Amino acid sequence: MIRHIIFDLGGVLIDWDPRYVYRTVFESESEMKWFLDNICTMDWNVQQDAGRSLAEATTILQQKHPEWKSEIAIYYGQWVNMLKGPIHKTVSILEKIREENRFNLFALTNWSAETFPIALQRYNFLNYFQGIVVSGEEKCIKPDPRIYKILLDRYQLEASECLFIDDNKHNVAGALALGIQALHFSSPQALQEQLIELKILNQAGI
Repeated sequence: MIRHIIFDLGGVLIDWDPRYVYRTVFESESEMKWFLDNICTMDWNVQQDAGRSLAEATTILQQKHPEWKSEIAIYYGQWVNMLKGPIHKTVSILEKIREENRFNLFALTNWSAETFPIALQRYNFLNYFQGIVVSGEEKCIKPDPRIYKILLDRYQLEASECLFIDDNKHNVAGALALGIQALHFSSPQALQEQLIELKILNQAGI
């Protein structure tokens, strides 16, 4: 029986994308894509989610690619503009689950400890969660089994009683490997249908 629902944040409830900033930096989509694929990559960003400081990350990359120094500085210099806003239809689902008051709500996110306070200030719905585990604070990231166990142990949750929702298939697989029920998020509509099937939502919520 599901008693606890665990949400990922970025890509599920919050729309974050560096392209929102770099489209104003580069003249073409192809130039922007090359830069994000080869310089300020997701693999580089993930290391900040795992606890590396933004200043250190920026310096390391600028020393490696001095010809892109100013463009690299923009990544965290304008990071707030990468947050487009809530994914409103998923937030509506979260609100409906909360209103029904049958499940405990938690969040498990890969996010830098330095930038997460910005999201906390900006999005009131983050206060709906009874607990949030942030990878940058724990210095380990999904799908490392340790971060799921941190959440389970900290809030005394049984894995089999949890449902985890994430847009990354590797993170979903990491949860399933620990006995946590999990759904791969592809769209708010698909999530709504899955939650109705699981009898978590009683009717259309968005």
